[in-house]
Order: sequence, then structure tokens, then C-alpha cells
Amino acid sequence: MSESVEDVAEEAAEQSVRVLDRLRDWWSHRYTFTGTAVGLVFLWLSLTPSLLPRGPLFQSLVSGGSGAIGYLIGVVAVWLVRFMRSKESSPPVPKQGWWVLLAIGVIGTVGMVVFFDTWQTDLRDLMGVAYLTFVDYLQIGVLSVVFLYAFVELGKGVRWIVRWLIARLNRVCPPRVSAVIAVALVVFLSIEIVNGVVVRGAMDAMNTAFSKASREGAADRPVPTSAFRSGGPGSLVDWSSLGKQGRVFVSNAQTVAHLTAFNGAPAVEPIRAYAGLESSDSGNPNRYKDIAEKAAAELERTGGLHRKVVAVAATTGTGWINEAEAGALEYMYNGDTAIVSMQYSFLPSWLSFLVDKQNALDAGQALFEAVDKRVKALPEGQRPKLVVFGESLGSFGGEAPFLSLNNLVARTDGALFSGPTFNNEMWVRLTQQRDAGSPEWLPVYQQGANVRFAARAEDLANPAQPWSHPRAVYLQHASDPIGRWSPDLLFSQPDWLKEKRGPDVLSSVSWIPIVTFLQVSADLAVAGSVPDGHGHTYVKAVVDAWAAILEPPGWTAEKTARLRPMLNSQTGFNEPDARPAG
Repeated sequence: MSESVEDVAEEAAEQSVRVLDRLRDWWSHRYTFTGTAVGLVFLWLSLTPSLLPRGPLFQSLVSGGSGAIGYLIGVVAVWLVRFMRSKESSPPVPKQGWWVLLAIGVIGTVGMVVFFDTWQTDLRDLMGVAYLTFVDYLQIGVLSVVFLYAFVELGKGVRWIVRWLIARLNRVCPPRVSAVIAVALVVFLSIEIVNGVVVRGAMDAMNTAFSKASREGAADRPVPTSAFRSGGPGSLVDWSSLGKQGRVFVSNAQTVAHLTAFNGAPAVEPIRAYAGLESSDSGNPNRYKDIAEKAAAELERTGGLHRKVVAVAATTGTGWINEAEAGALEYMYNGDTAIVSMQYSFLPSWLSFLVDKQNALDAGQALFEAVDKRVKALPEGQRPKLVVFGESLGSFGGEAPFLSLNNLVARTDGALFSGPTFNNEMWVRLTQQRDAGSPEWLPVYQQGANVRFAARAEDLANPAQPWSHPRAVYLQHASDPIGRWSPDLLFSQPDWLKEKRGPDVLSSVSWIPIVTFLQVSADLAVAGSVPDGHGHTYVKAVVDAWAAILEPPGWTAEKTARLRPMLNSQTGFNEPDARPAG
């Protein structure tokens, strides 16, 4: 009986070896040894620490993409060596070599998964995010293999096309000339197809889809009954033309009752003026100037130029505005404010950032100029305070009217920019020219004379030197990939990874060529899904920032502490029962 069991076990082992042999033979015929080895190393590197906790999908994309790039590097390296040695092929790898690679691959992958789990746990503890489950890890494993296979096969498909072209061109050209022409032709055609067919078609389809989404839901919020709201009685723009986010912005203005209760004094009804993208014809060559003029005319119609503060709010792609930033102003001045904004795109912020950057700049420039022109027309002693604010792509557009910090200081009474992007020219310039000894993730510029950078409220007091008016504040988190991402990450280590890490960035995060770029790229997609105070979520320090910028009369530290937990970025208010109906 024991011999029978041993025979069965031996036969099973032999069968397993035969299966593995067939798998190895199949793999070795389709994929190169060096490419597989380098791809495996890059896959391991993709499991190293990054800025934000990632779920299965984005981690799988990073791992699959990293492994595919590693495979490509390995294949190109072997081809280059063969080319330099004028060899047509490489010597075959012994079967034992594949077995050794398999053993190393299994051991190394298990070790890296353990390391991945450790840093993910540390980061999730730091940010208060739920842990990954066993099912999540299974999904990461399966999806990583799927993406890796898909990317490698796509690359092999491109290689097949290049070889096919070379074979045809060899009939009329020398082999090396054929190779250059074939590669150049494939690259050129790929760019043309992607830009001309895929991108243009996709953008047309998305614009159509998102424009419908912007128009839909006009009845989701009632038409305002107040003349102090765009779309309400006497408004120069239709309620339906404001777009979804415009209607949300107008509807979310703080109520007189709640402002009165909070400040203990009779409040004034806040003004919110807005013009949507559909308030001007798409064929208008000066469309953004036209929309900006309509928004500014709304500001004038509502009497906004006679409020204590006029705030120009630059939006993200769809017209979204961080309600915490808008609502905080209304609380601080007990409603004696007017906030004006406009829509310049139908696309979500991340898409708009890719294709609508110029539109964001044009809209930001046009809106500020239209408002500034009206403010400057008033007698000097009767002018309201003029401030600008915006988050993310809104901060990008909000900077547009100003060539420099000096220009911003000269033309406004203050500015609040949250979550600046790596394309914010003024922010990048100020960061690069920061005072010696201050870190890139929290720079100090000219000893904080007119601008300060803050991740937390207490950072506004750094440095301790006097702070002149007008004041500008950039709210930015060390873990926010929107400001950390750059193509330079591919082959250059940034200062924020050379210097001491920010408080919400693990000390184990390190720069790895190509891989870090892929990791931070994936972090972009989850930047807004982490708790406030991390990533691209900005609410906590908004009240403190506005209080420091404007120092409103009668405003106290006690009011700041009381208001801070009441605000959120969507409705501007965290206590629905305390907000009167309608």
C-alpha cells in the first residue's frame, strides 16, 4: 500500500515537472530570457513605496506597466549588444538558467509582496485609510499579469509591423536604411493615428457626453428666488445655462439665518454670480471673454461691487469650486461678500488638465480682467477688497492674470491657491527660487514677506518674520501628486525626494528611474480619495488661510476653531440640520 502511494506521488511530481517544462518551453520560445529577468526586477520595483495608498486596479497598472517597460529594456539591451557585435542571434540560455530565474522570481516576488504590504499598512495607518484585503491582493496578482501580458504583446505587435516594413523596404534600400525608415514611419503613423483619430474622436465624444451631463439636472436644484443669485429674478443668464457645477455653486451660498446665528449679528445675503459655458456660442472666437463679461455683468447687477469683498473664483474643468473656500469668506464677512466665477469646459478636471490648459488660462485671465476693470472704475475709497482663489486647475487659471508675485500683490488684496499643479508657472518659479534651507515640499520665499506655503494651519506662522499685506497663500500637501508629478521624474531625482520627507510621506519612499514616474502617475488618479489633510484634499486649513490673508475685522481665533470643522468641499457645510430649508 505504501509503495502504491509513493508511486502515485512520484508520478504526480513527474507530471508537474513535465507541465513546468512545457510552460518553460512555451515561454522561452515567445519571450527572451534577459527581457523576462529585467521585467521581473521592474515588477518588483513597482511594489516599492509611493505617495498614496493604491487599490488593486492602479497598483496592477503600475506593476504591469513597469514589468513591460523592464521587458522592453531587456530586449533592447540584447539587441544593442548583438548590433554592436554584428551578430544575428544570441546564444541560447541553458534550461537550468530558466529554472534558476523561476526560483529567484518566486522568492523575490514573495519578499516584495511582504514589503508592499508593510509600507501600504504604514501609509494607510498614517492617513487613516482602510487596509487592503486578501481579495485585493488576489486582484492585484491577476490584473498585474493581465496588464503585463497585454502591454508586452502590444509591444511585440509593433515590432512585427516594423519587421514587416523592413522586409518590404529591403527590396529597394540597404538593410540599415530600411530599419531607420521603418521605425520612423511607425512612430509617425502612431502619433498621427492617436492624435488625429483616437484623441480627436474621443474628445468629441467626451465633450458631447459631458455637455449633456452638464445640462441635465437643471431641476435637481430649484431656480433661485433671490436676486442676489445668477439664474434668479432679473438675472442676465438663464439658470439652465450655468451648467451642473454652476448651479451647485450658486445654490450653496450660505443663508442669512445661519450666518447671523454663527456671528451673533444680523447678516447680509451673500452674492454669487456665475456664467456657464453655454451662455456663449461655441463658434464665438472670443467666447471666454464673452462669458467673463457676462459673469462680471452679473456681479455688477447684483450690487456685488459694493460689498466689502469681491472674490474671483477660478474653477476646475467642469466649473467646480471648493465650497469650503467660498463659504469661509461668507462666514468671515457675515455675508457681505460677492463671489464671481465662470465655466470654461465640460470635461472633468483631470481631462481638462490634459487638453484644456490653455482654456483655463484664457478663462482665468478674462474673468479677472473683466472684474478688475469694474472695480478700478469705482472711486478709490469705495472699492471693495479684491481677492482671487482656486483649487487645483482652478489655481492654475487663477494665476493666469499675473506675471509674477509682485504683479499679484499690486493688483489684488489677497490670494488663496490650493493644491497647485506642476504646471502653475508662478508657483513653480517661487518654489525654485525659495530661500536656502527650506524644503521643496514647503518652501519659504523671501522670508515669507508676501507669500506663504502651508500644509497645516501652523505652517502659516513660518517664518516668524512680519508678514506684509497683500498676502498670498499656497495650500499644498507633501503627499499631493498633482504638484509632485513631472516628466522629469522619469530620469531625474526631484528635490522633494532628496530632502527630508514631508510629514505624510514615508521615509522609505525613494526615487527609481521610470518606476517612480509610473507610481506618481497612478497616484494622480487617487489623489482626491484620501482623507482631508493628505493628497489632493483641501479643507482643514482653508479657514486659517483666509483669516491670515485678510484678517477680517472682528474675526477671532475662537471663530476660526469653531468654523473649521463645519466646512466641507462639496456643500460648504457639515451640519445639514442647522441649515434652514430653502
